[in-house]
Amino acid sequence: MSRRFTPKVVTANALLEGDVVYLTADDRWTRNHAEAELIEDEAHAQIRLIDADGRSAEVVGAYLAEARPGPDGPRPVHFREVARTAGPSNHSAGRA
Repeated sequence: MSRRFTPKVVTANALLEGDVVYLTADDRWTRNHAEAELIEDEAHAQIRLIDADGRSAEVVGAYLAEARPGPDGPRPVHFREVARTAGPSNHSAGRA
């Protein structure tokens, strides 16, 4: 028996800066998780991921991450994604 599809966002790392980015419904990359397109259809999610994978001049490591609707946009579900939305943990390495 297959599992029911859960909503997802497309996430990756910006190629030049390495920052965590999310794909918006209007095909922009944003650093704000709440602006990401919340995808509730599995076929559409796969199409969006294929599109993201094809944008290798912009991002690396694109994947689908579970998310849920929130009052201001999608919210991460998994603790790893919660940590990624907080930004880098190495601020002392010259990035503010």
